[in-house]
Formats: sequence, structure tokens, C-alpha cells
Amino acid sequence: MRIINLIENTEGNDKCTFAHGLSFYVETTKHKLLMDLGPSEDTINNASALGVNLEKVDTVILSHGHYDHSGGIMSFAKINDTARIYMQESAVKDYYADDGEEAEERFRYIGIDKNIIKLSQVRFLRGDLRIDNELEIFTISNRSHELPFTNKRLLVRDKNEFIRDDFCHEHFLVIHQDDKSILMSGCAHNGILSIIDAYSDKYGKAPDMVVSGFHLIKKTDYSENEIEEIKNIAKELKKYPTRFITCHCTGLVAFDIMKDIMGDSLEYVHSGEEIFF
Repeated sequence: MRIINLIENTEGNDKCTFAHGLSFYVETTKHKLLMDLGPSEDTINNASALGVNLEKVDTVILSHGHYDHSGGIMSFAKINDTARIYMQESAVKDYYADDGEEAEERFRYIGIDKNIIKLSQVRFLRGDLRIDNELEIFTISNRSHELPFTNKRLLVRDKNEFIRDDFCHEHFLVIHQDDKSILMSGCAHNGILSIIDAYSDKYGKAPDMVVSGFHLIKKTDYSENEIEEIKNIAKELKKYPTRFITCHCTGLVAFDIMKDIMGDSLEYVHSGEEIFF
């Protein structure tokens, strides 16, 4: 099994562009798949630089309906029109970020390119799906923890009203391989603790590995309460017999705080880097 990051926020492999977004290429026994497709065509270019043949990909999982995970889909579809693209039906809604009253444009569109909806290879889901004995998609119906503080500014537009996003458009990939289970998420908007609890309820154990952003990044300084929340998340994650690989929306400041607590159980994967087993 191979997991290669195709794009991420931070500089890694010198062959690859780095940008705000996320994409992973995964090879299993039966599949060549993509978890998200980053913010733009840069994802496609990085794959080429890394020797990843996207024409061979058979499955694409869009983790949720934001541009920084879906921006490369239209470019991908031009070179591969047979891979099935799985997304929640609600991923097509109009998602926005509230950038604050002082921003030039307070409410910024962060949803997907609506042309994606027209692709014949898209498969819309309403909840969980078992693709085969290797791949499963699951969702969360009830959270066990509060949403992370960074989600407060994320909204969905309903007619002319902006309301808090409930992240029903987010789903998670489980890979079963060689008696191991890998849980992959894009941003863990529902909260990584709630996601692992939902996984444990469904499968009766913790995952062997988690690959996910934790959505703890901020452009401004953290408050004392926010730092304490990050520490508490790390303390809870440390209790699991799980290898955690994070990136993207976790942010390097939050990662360093968590790393001090979690030690070797937490790693960061940068743009273009491979996760070794």
C-alpha cells in the first residue's frame, strides 16, 4: 500500500508546488484512488512530477464541498473520465467563509465549481457507502464533542441568509488492507474526536492509522482558551493506539502544540511527500 500527498499547504518535495488545499494518492491491492484533488490544476502537475499516472485512477473521494479539496476535479476529468467520483449530495450547496467586517468582501465563496455536478462520473451519496471489502465511506449523524473553534466562521447560504455550516456534506474514507484499517479525512470539520468516536462505534475498535487535517489553523494569534482546546484534543488523541498523520488545515503552530503532547504518535506530511509504512 502507498499513500502519497499530492498537494498540501507547506513546502515538502522540491518537485512539487505547495498551496492551501489537500490531495492524496493511494494505491491498495485493488484500487488506485484519490482522496480530494486540491485547490487547482497544481495537483495534476504535482502528480505528474511525482510519476503518479492519474489515468489509472479508478476512484475519487471528495471529502467535503470546499474549493481547496475540489479545485483540481475538472482538470482531472479531462484526463480521466471513467473514475467514479463520490461526494455527498449536500456537497453542492453554497458554502462561504465569514472573513469579518473589516474584509473587502466579508462573505467569501468557498464551495465547489458547479461544473463538477455535470460530470457523468460523479456519484452522489446520502450517507454511508460500502464500495467493496477494501473501501468504505461513512458519515457522522451525532457528534460526541463540540465542533472545533475554527469552524465558527464557516457558513452555508440558504437563499439570502447565511447560517452555520453543520458539515453534513463531510464524509470519511476507511481503507481495509492487510488486517489494518486506515481512516482518511480531509479537514475533520466535524471534529477529529467525534470522527474517531463514530469510527469506533461502527467498527468496534480504533483505526490503526488516521490521515487527516484537524482544522485548527488560524491566521491570527490563538487565545489561551483556543490553545487549551488544542492541548485537550491532543491529550485525547494520545489515548488511542493509533498513528496520526496530519497536514493542511491543522497548521504548523497547532501541530507543534500537539506534537509536544503526542510525541511519536503524531507526524506531519508536507506537499509531495509519501507516508511510509
